[in-house]
This record gives sequence, structure tokens and C-alpha cells, in this order.
Amino acid sequence: MATASAAPVVVKNPNVGRAYGAFAAGWLVPGAGYLFEKRWVRGLLVFASVAVLFVCGLAMGGKVYSPNAGDILDILGFLGDLGAAGLYLLSRIAGWGQLPVQITVADYGTKFIVVAGLLNFIAAVDAHDIALGKKR
Repeated sequence: MATASAAPVVVKNPNVGRAYGAFAAGWLVPGAGYLFEKRWVRGLLVFASVAVLFVCGLAMGGKVYSPNAGDILDILGFLGDLGAAGLYLLSRIAGWGQLPVQITVADYGTKFIVVAGLLNFIAAVDAHDIALGKKR
């Protein structure tokens, strides 16, 4: 007795382009991915959190990592900083965070800047998931 097997049906999500737009917007400008999805309060809270962490890190004398192929910790620091793409590019263009770290407070500032980038990246991915309908 033969059984008929149906070919799997692949359903494409119509919001894929919108989801990538929310991710890109959220990556370039902190919280913009949520604003893209009309989540105003969440977008403003993420913007304030990431911006305050980044600015406090710079105010403490923190280092903004540059792209290099040297020490693994420098590479990871650069990837963390790159998470806040818009703020990272602004700081590199303006020359902020380029002095070597000489005091302990500046080292904490460097960590603030990296955490701001990581938080922004997580928020951008979350906005992407909301746009896809995976989250509310």
C-alpha cells in the first residue's frame, strides 16, 4: 500500500524586510529599532541607557577600541564597542577615547563603553525578533 507524502510547505514571513530594517536602525542608533516598531517607551529607555553608559565611559577616560589583529581581548573589546555602531563611529570621528588607559577609573570606563555596545546589540536583535512576530 503506497502512502502519499506531502512536500513540506515553506511559509515565508512577510515581515522579513521590516525585521532587518528594525535591526539595522537599532544597531546604528540605540533604541531606533524599537521606535521602528512603535515601541516608544522601550526605544527611549534603550537610547537613554546605552547613551548614558557610553558617555559615562568616555567621561571616565575609557578607551574606544580600534580595529586591529593584535591581542584577543582588544579584538573582543572592538566587537563590543562596535555594537553601538552610531556612537562608536561618532567617537572615532571626534577622536574621543583614544588616549591610553592610565588609571583604574579609565579601565572601568572602557568596560562601560563595551557594555553599552553589547546592550545595544541585544536590543537590536530584540527589535528584529519583535518585527518578525517571535515576541510581543
